[in-house]
Amino acid sequence: MAKSPAPAPNDTPVEPTLLGSGKGRATPSRAEQEAARKRPLVPDTKEAKQRARAELAAQREKARIGMAAGEERYLPVRDRGPQRRYARDFVDAGWHLGEGVMPFMVLVIVATLIPVSFFQYWSFVALWIFILFVVGDMIITSIRVKRAAKEKFGEGKLEKGLGWYAAMRTVQMRFMRLPKPQVKRGQYPA
Repeated sequence: MAKSPAPAPNDTPVEPTLLGSGKGRATPSRAEQEAARKRPLVPDTKEAKQRARAELAAQREKARIGMAAGEERYLPVRDRGPQRRYARDFVDAGWHLGEGVMPFMVLVIVATLIPVSFFQYWSFVALWIFILFVVGDMIITSIRVKRAAKEKFGEGKLEKGLGWYAAMRTVQMRFMRLPKPQVKRGQYPA
């Protein structure tokens, strides 16, 4: 048997795309791979911190505006619900002695600066009498709010602490209340 001659080697280069294998690019060196993986140890840069701080400030401002407007989702838990809204509107619709406590106290402080004991003594007496009237107004408002809420929401569905909530709102000056008053004076809720 005669041996057939070996096939001649093919010296023509073969393109990788024709073979179907390979990635079509050179393998990156180890130094290139490590450089691509490098990240800073502390990922937050100064700009990222400033951006995050600005976003947080914008969210807080949005929440503050929403709370002042009485939007339910921005209110704290103590102010949420239809009964609390009703109590706020009831209190905000009326005039209350408690709104005058702070201005009256300022007048008493001014009166105590007068070096006449007569003015000092009677200003304190007047302050305590005024505080008694404020407490009476708070009790009356609490009873009225609970009675009106019972009529509107039902006897057994009245939230606990609704009268106290309304009474505490009467002591705050109208422009300092949060959430801000949603009704005008005299515009009692139905």
